[in-house]
Amino acid sequence: MPKGKKLHVKIGDNVKIISGFEKNKIGEVTKIYRNSGKILVKGINFKFKHIKPNSENDIGEIKQFEAPIHHSNVKLI
Repeated sequence: MPKGKKLHVKIGDNVKIISGFEKNKIGEVTKIYRNSGKILVKGINFKFKHIKPNSENDIGEIKQFEAPIHHSNVKLI
């Protein structure tokens, strides 16, 4: 995506997901990645990362975070 390209959404907009696993869900845009054309939507597209313990005293954990989705998969409401 060209660096100067304008997106149809901005931070704070409410959007509806129109394709993918989270279809028909509604969320708020929290961050925009202009270089890749992706956006971060609050409460949408959760991913899990498994963290191994680094030493014997540490414990492993599973971290949950929101992953960005492409701007073409949302519509403004």
